[in-house]
Amino acid sequence: MFLALSGAFSLTHPGRLRRINAIPVSLRPAGESFATFLLRSRERARRAGTQPRSDITLELTLSTIRDLAKHLHDERGKHDWALVDVHDVEAFLACHPKSRARRLTVLRQFFRFARAHKIVLVDATRDLTAKRPRGFIGQAITLDQQRRLFRRWTTESDVHPHEALLGILALLHGATSSEVRHLRLDHIDLPSRTILLGHRPHPVPLDPASWTILERCLSHRQGQRTDNPHVMVTKGTKAGRAPASTAYVSHVLDLCGVPPRMLRSTRLLDLVNIMDPKLVAAAFGMDPEGVMIYLADRVDPGLMPEA
Repeated sequence: MFLALSGAFSLTHPGRLRRINAIPVSLRPAGESFATFLLRSRERARRAGTQPRSDITLELTLSTIRDLAKHLHDERGKHDWALVDVHDVEAFLACHPKSRARRLTVLRQFFRFARAHKIVLVDATRDLTAKRPRGFIGQAITLDQQRRLFRRWTTESDVHPHEALLGILALLHGATSSEVRHLRLDHIDLPSRTILLGHRPHPVPLDPASWTILERCLSHRQGQRTDNPHVMVTKGTKAGRAPASTAYVSHVLDLCGVPPRMLRSTRLLDLVNIMDPKLVAAAFGMDPEGVMIYLADRVDPGLMPEA
C-alpha cells in the first residue's frame, strides 16, 4: 500500500514529493509516513462520502512539516523527532507569528500521528495555545537610521515637502498617515506653534525643526494656488476640497525606504519605555491596552543605577 501511494505521489504530485525530499534525511522517514497517512485518510474520506482534504491543503500541511524539520535540523541541532520538546516548537512558531494558529493545527495533527506510531513519546504541542502572545511584533528603526532620516528631512533641499512633513511628524510626534493626510489649515495655531492631529485630545506643540518643515510644506501648497483646506495637496486634489488619497500618502516615503507605520512604532516604543504608558495613551488619544503592547519586557541597561 505504501509503495502504491508513493508511486502515485511521485507521478501525479511532484510538488508534494519535492516537499518531502526537502526534509533532512534523518527526519524524512517520519515525514514520508505522515504523507502516506494523509493520503490514506483522504481516500477513506472519499469512500465515506465526507469532505476529503484538497491538494492545496495537503501541500500546505507538508510544507509546514518540512519547515519544522529544517528548523529542527539547522537551527536547533536535533536530528531525531524523539528529541523535540515544546521549546523547539515554540521557537518555530515564533518565526512566523501571524500564521501561528494554522501551523499549530498542522503540528498537533503530526505529533498525534507520531505519538500513535511510537515515533515520539511525548506530544510537544500538548500545552501550546493558538493564541499569540500580546506584544509588539512590528519593526522599528535604529538610532543611527533616525539620525540619517532627520538630517535628510531637515537639511536636504531636494526632498519633497510632503515626504519631509509626513516623515518628521511620524518620527518625532508619532503621527499616522491618516492624521497627516487630514491635517487642515485651521488645525494650525500660528502663535503657539501647535497643530491638531486626528482625534488627539490636546494640540501637539512642534519643535523648531518640525515647524520649519511645516512652513516649507505650506509654501509649497501656496504655490499650487488652491482653495483646498488641507496642508497636503496634490495635483488631483488641488481643484477640490478632499484630502490627498490614501494611495498617494502610502508612497510618499518610498524614496527613504521606511514606511510611516515603522516610524510611528519607533516613536511609541521610545515613549512607552521611558514614560508612564498611561500618559502616552492620554497624549495620543489611544486606549491604555493598545499602548501596553509597546512596553518591552526588559529594562534598558542605561537606566539602571551603577552597582
